[in-house]
Parts: sequence; C-alpha cells; structure tokens
Amino acid sequence: MLRTLLGEKPRKNEGVLKDAIEAMADTLELFQRQMHVDHDPTHDFRKLYVWTQGLISSLDELEQSCFAASHFRQKVKAGSTDDMTIPEKAEYARYVYFYKDGFIRCFAILDKLGTVLNEIFELNTTNVKTHYSYFTVLRQFGYDKLHYVLANELIQIKDSYREPMSKLRKRRNMEIHYMNSEMQDDLWQLHQTLQGKVKLEDLDQHLLELRQGVDMVCETLKAAYGYINKKWHTQVMNQPAK
Repeated sequence: MLRTLLGEKPRKNEGVLKDAIEAMADTLELFQRQMHVDHDPTHDFRKLYVWTQGLISSLDELEQSCFAASHFRQKVKAGSTDDMTIPEKAEYARYVYFYKDGFIRCFAILDKLGTVLNEIFELNTTNVKTHYSYFTVLRQFGYDKLHYVLANELIQIKDSYREPMSKLRKRRNMEIHYMNSEMQDDLWQLHQTLQGKVKLEDLDQHLLELRQGVDMVCETLKAAYGYINKKWHTQVMNQPAK
C-alpha cells in the first residue's frame, strides 16, 4: 500500500520475508484443515487462525514502515534541523514517523508471537508474569524440554541480533514510557554545542538497525511457524497444545 502511495512498484516478497510469510500461510492451511475435520468445538484453532492472520498483516506493515522510512530518509540532506528548508523538515518528520512506527512494530510482532507460542505449547507464562513479552515466553522454553529444538533456535536468533535489538528496544521504551528518543538526543547535543544547532542522529545507522530488526522478526517467525508445521506433519494434533 505505502509503495503505491509513494509511486513505487508493489513489493515482491523475497528472502527471509518470503520464507516467514509462507511458513505462516502453511500453518493457516493446517488450521483450516483441522477446523474442517472436527469443526473446532472449542474454537482453539479458529483463535490461532485469526492470530496468525494478524501476524502476517503486521509483518507486511512492518516491512512497509521500514521501506517508507528509507524512502523519506533519502530526501533529508541537511545535517541539522536548523539548516533544513520547510519542505525538508516535512520529509524528515515523515522519516521519523515511519522509523518510530517500525521499531515499535518489531516488538509488537514478537509479543504477539509470544502469545501464539504460549497458547500452542501450553507454556503457562501467565503463571510467571501476567503481562508477558516474547522474551518472557522465550525464557519459559528453558523449562520445557519437549520443544528444546525450537527453543534453541529462537535463542540463537535472539543472540545473533542482540546489539541492534538492544538499541531498538531502548528507543522503543523511551518512546512509549519516557521522553521520546529524538528529544533525548537533542537535549544531549545541546549540552555539547555553543551554537545551539542540533546535529541529526545517524539516520543511516538507525535504518540499518531497523532493517536488522525486521530480519530478526522474520527469522523468528520463520523458525517458530516452520517448527509448528513440522510437528503437525509428524504427529496427529488433536488440540493446539500438542
């Protein structure tokens, strides 16, 4: 959608993004098949079906936000907001909007996935924490020996993206819970300069970290749903918690 609004061609799914979407689409087919067989009297599979559909949509929106942030970043040439023209300030504001939207969506998707995993594998994470995150669910896998293969793969993915995800998580927390991230950067820089001009943050580095965040989310979804699909094909799953 955003590509069309920005005059670009529609996206062609490739790489790990394509793999993640296809893995989730395969799971949707399995849920549909099960609902057709037993009519899903407890609505467990229907619920998982809706959640997975939502994850596919959320991943699509995340990728679009990352693309839009990159698009508007290319229109920002000045090194300080004080040196920007009015049109360039508008482009910078659009970049900031989609950049923020991107890193917030990264963690929102992971938390939604955590809800799915907690439900399917009966991890009982609410016994540990009422309002839990994906990373809380991941810790719960440490106590679940039955699915250690998936747990190890998800932990390896998390560890391989530790640095960029840590930075994105800090910005997400500042944006949601504290003073937003660019205001904090501005205050710090005002203390470093006598002229009062605030140098822009490293936009290219921030975008690189956001793209790495998107890759981490894609790899995590691919691994989780790929595992669900394999388990489904190797054993009869009469209920979601098998």
